[in-house]
Amino acid sequence: MLSIDNLHASVENKSILNGISLDVKAGEVHAIMGPNGSGKSTLSSVIAGSEEYEVTKGTILLNGEDIEELDAESRAHKGIFLSFQYPVEIPGVTVTNFIKTAINASRKAQGLDEMPAKDMLKKIRDKANLLEIDSRFLSRSLNQGFSGGEKKRNEIFQMAMLDPKLAILDETDSGLDIDALRIVANGVNKLRNENNAIVVITHYQRLLDYIVPDFVHVLHEGKIVKSGTKELALELEEKGYDWIKKGA
Repeated sequence: MLSIDNLHASVENKSILNGISLDVKAGEVHAIMGPNGSGKSTLSSVIAGSEEYEVTKGTILLNGEDIEELDAESRAHKGIFLSFQYPVEIPGVTVTNFIKTAINASRKAQGLDEMPAKDMLKKIRDKANLLEIDSRFLSRSLNQGFSGGEKKRNEIFQMAMLDPKLAILDETDSGLDIDALRIVANGVNKLRNENNAIVVITHYQRLLDYIVPDFVHVLHEGKIVKSGTKELALELEEKGYDWIKKGA
């Protein structure tokens, strides 16, 4: 699904990623952990095609295709979905209209006709029901006046509707209380299947109590310094990141 080899990236001539290699197969969930400034969000942005960062070395393959020259929109059309730590508000554009536009833009990029209105409505209802989203929520302006939990649930709804090959959840637990965390994690778990892959970026082990990863990777100074199973996250919770830093 996703294959990263010796990836280096910088911003304003400052090196952030310093040789990351990572393989994520279909059906897998990988957690990326690490202290502030370790490169977690940079990694997600670089995979998604942010123009803010310059890739100076290495490759990123999606299903065997080199996507380095593709912009963020093209990568999205290829099946990469990035949930933002701080989703933007778009007054006057409803959740439903936003997702309709996104889906039809993706279909157009693939040479397909717009999704028939009847099929679109059915899909919206099905995914809203799956994620326990009230229909009134869908008629609200995108993220305007949303609580932190509502913003994150909306992004999971977008993920459900777009059905990406690779979903990157960048600190989706940020600012969530325990109830909102359960709701968001439950939505993600319902969308896991053998045809997609999920990368979860987080500071804390608590999210991984709900979204159980197949693999955990720890970043330090732009490198993956340790990888393991879900038990690694528990060890980090107990010993802290200083334990990793000392061994790096």
